Amino acid sequence: MQQAIAILDSGVGGLTVAKEIMRQLPQEKIIYFGDTARTPYGPRPAEEVIHFTHQIVDYLLQYHPKMIVIACNTATAVAMEEIRARVPIPVVGVIHPGARAAIKTTRKQIVGVIGTEGTIKSRAYEFALRQISPTIQVVTKACPLFVPLVERGMFRADQTSQVVADSLADLQGAPMDCLILGCTHYPFLSDVIGSVMGPQVSLISSADETAREVSTILYHKGMLATSPAMPVHQFFCSGDPLMFKKIAQSWLNEQIRVTPVVWQVSHII
Repeated sequence: MQQAIAILDSGVGGLTVAKEIMRQLPQEKIIYFGDTARTPYGPRPAEEVIHFTHQIVDYLLQYHPKMIVIACNTATAVAMEEIRARVPIPVVGVIHPGARAAIKTTRKQIVGVIGTEGTIKSRAYEFALRQISPTIQVVTKACPLFVPLVERGMFRADQTSQVVADSLADLQGAPMDCLILGCTHYPFLSDVIGSVMGPQVSLISSADETAREVSTILYHKGMLATSPAMPVHQFFCSGDPLMFKKIAQSWLNEQIRVTPVVWQVSHII
């Protein structure tokens, strides 16, 4: 029960999921791996993303986690079922939780999805949404320029506003009432995306729903942490540690202000 929850992502995007898990489950230890040296995953072939995901999972398994959270939509879309088949612990992705949150939110039954090229090409969100609501209309758009902006910490730059506006121009006239941020990097840009799409479109981040799913699974399996001791979280990245730490500290803020954190650089490549 005192084992860690392992969270992996192509870079800093999974911090949006980590933050929510830390907020909802403050007694749980987090081991996070951001593959910042090889981000973004979206434009890469599926076979390469699967290979990278297996590498990171193998690396994280040495810490004997009780659960793995694939906090990357691209990796969830192409690699999650393979990972589930080969590890003896629960594996949670971010696509189905995001789809459930959108179904709860939409009133028009028209949902937009933005994501990486890999996620949109996989049609994973369309399949997940229609599993729950077969008649729902889904409008999708790949936004490949967003992840590099986030990885450089450019959340509010003028350049970012223009890139977001240009990328979402096709969606502004669509009659959707909610938009799934189908990449865990995108909540870093939620203020800009919300400004472009307008107040009539609710933005859906899978982080909240994913954290609830993690909590539910651990509760039903009797695996929630019971120690009153403060957990010590571990954060790994494979690329520039200074930029990763700067973004992580800014985003996690309150979550790590009173919780010990160890920052480390991995060399799995």
